[in-house]
Amino acid sequence: MIPPAAAEPHPAPPATLHQPQPGEWALGGAWTGRGLGAMAQAATAPVADPAPTVLDGSRLVAIDSAGAWVLQRWLRASGAVPQLRGWPAQAQGLMEQVRAGAARAPLAPPRRSLLQQVGRRAVAGLLQAVAFLAFVGQVAAAARGLLRHPGRFHWRAVLREIEIGGFDALPIIGLTAFLLGVVVAYQGADQLRHYGANVFVVELVGYAMLREFAPLIGAIIIAGRSGSAHTAQIGTMVVTEEIDAMRTIGIDPLARLVLPKIVALAIALPLLTLFADLAGVFGGMVMARSQLGIGFVEFADRFGRVMQGTALLIGIGKSFVFAFIIVLIGCFQGFRTQGSADSVGRQTTVSVVQAIFLVIVADALFSVAFNILDL
Repeated sequence: MIPPAAAEPHPAPPATLHQPQPGEWALGGAWTGRGLGAMAQAATAPVADPAPTVLDGSRLVAIDSAGAWVLQRWLRASGAVPQLRGWPAQAQGLMEQVRAGAARAPLAPPRRSLLQQVGRRAVAGLLQAVAFLAFVGQVAAAARGLLRHPGRFHWRAVLREIEIGGFDALPIIGLTAFLLGVVVAYQGADQLRHYGANVFVVELVGYAMLREFAPLIGAIIIAGRSGSAHTAQIGTMVVTEEIDAMRTIGIDPLARLVLPKIVALAIALPLLTLFADLAGVFGGMVMARSQLGIGFVEFADRFGRVMQGTALLIGIGKSFVFAFIIVLIGCFQGFRTQGSADSVGRQTTVSVVQAIFLVIVADALFSVAFNILDL
């Protein structure tokens, strides 16, 4: 850059551009960020054709990278590579650098092979799993601290979470379980009718709802409903720096935010599963009566004789484990939020997907274990 005239007592004159003869541009004044003024916004040069073959810089007062870039943009638009005449060596070198940079093709991002992409995703997943285990350990340490000082536990927060995550979810879970019981009974009735085994629809509905569908559908709905809410709440607090403020004044965010949610859902989800059992069995009773001619009294009598308490306890025990998975995943992803509201949305989506996936994985592991134990 030519040293601008700012060192002089008077400011540098504005940049000028005129055409003394066809094919020649004469530059004058200060071609700097301040001297260009409105000329910097012009997409094309404010002169007529033809394209310049000579650039006269003998009257230049100063030029910087901004002026050189504007000039090079005009030249590139007209397809001209003119000769520089009367330019100081430093200004001519600057123009050559800008011209070379404009001609250079932008660097394309490196293309990763399929193996590299799989490896990066595997490493990211492993790191996230390690971070989740560390988070579980921190929650366990916070729970141990509250067991030593139970008076510090926020029971009002637990009651509030039970209301939001449990009581308010009764309608959607009840309706879903009822319709699921109707579907199971209807599909079973279509097959059992061919073999004259209509009465076995009771066992079909009972075992399907109590052992599998009621705890699973309840956990999936709560993962999408409460798990996402937990992530959004904590993620928003991270973005607004409320979590940092809590730590600053000596409040443990895990004890204040995570543990009440765990206790609340560990109470609410088994109760919701029991409610889903009743709604699903009732849906099966309705369909059995309409499709197979099995009355409510007959259905209830056989249900009480053939169904064992083990099926109910297995379903409720599953829901207790599902509650821990949903809350821990939701809160973990909330604390991983970084910097912006967009990150809150991403982490909320990730938490719902991971919670539902891990619930299904846990249910599959339960099925394998119960098969081995002959339960």
